[in-house]
Amino acid sequence: MKFLIMDAFTETTFGGNPAGVVLLPNGADFPSDEVMVKTAAELRYSETAFIKVLGPKEFQVRYFTPAAEVDLCGHATIGSFCALAHLGIIKDGDTVINHTLAGDLEISVSDGFVMMDMATPEDLATMDDPAAIDELYTIMGTKYDAEKIGLIPKMISTGLPDIMMPLATQEDLNAMEPDMKALSDLSARYNVTGVHAFTLDSEEGVTAHARNFAPLYDIDEEAATGTSSGAMTYYFYLNGIIGDSADCKFIQGEAMDRPSAILSQLRVVDGQVKIKVGGSAVVLAEGEINI
Repeated sequence: MKFLIMDAFTETTFGGNPAGVVLLPNGADFPSDEVMVKTAAELRYSETAFIKVLGPKEFQVRYFTPAAEVDLCGHATIGSFCALAHLGIIKDGDTVINHTLAGDLEISVSDGFVMMDMATPEDLATMDDPAAIDELYTIMGTKYDAEKIGLIPKMISTGLPDIMMPLATQEDLNAMEPDMKALSDLSARYNVTGVHAFTLDSEEGVTAHARNFAPLYDIDEEAATGTSSGAMTYYFYLNGIIGDSADCKFIQGEAMDRPSAILSQLRVVDGQVKIKVGGSAVVLAEGEINI
């Protein structure tokens, strides 16, 4: 099987969020789940995507962390379809279908830039209990100041459920040192992937700065998270921060010295909110996996 290492949500190597991409041979089915988990663990990236070619513009992609399969992964999707363009399997200007456990998603490719549909946005729950908020912020190594922050956490999904956690300043965001064991237990209890912390304290042209933590899936921190960026876009819409036809830019990964730029689009079509997330990716390495 051919593999590539892709740096996603960046235009330069050693930036953005790295993902493994494994392309199955023509006509081959997916290996066993055990083999795919072991492959993801061997590659040592937060997610590895396994791609099965179903047709010229139709693909099935499955996503594995070193611990388990997940329904969808944004940066691994960006990496996958940039890899397919790099290999000449898809070409510039193509719009293709990605069959995932989160649904059938449309992907468009243009000038090395990939925009992908997110799954239907879901507002899962609001964390309005003061004790629950205090527990969350304590675990994350910070404090909740309602007056300064002006927002409350919510659980949102556009493919994977995450807790959207607002903070007042970039200083507060960068100072966080979560208790990873406690956060993993909290994530399991709330049935979420992890926590996406953000601040609207941003420079011109940037909607928010963010950090993402998912230790339940062996990802202490991630440099760019597409699904969470989609969920954050919906969170902003629900809170009246953005409206229909909004285009957002998020910066993530700064605390890891891997700054990433993630773009999102929100459109209301026939009363339904549609969200896309996009970015670029570059090839760091490619080769063969002998299994």
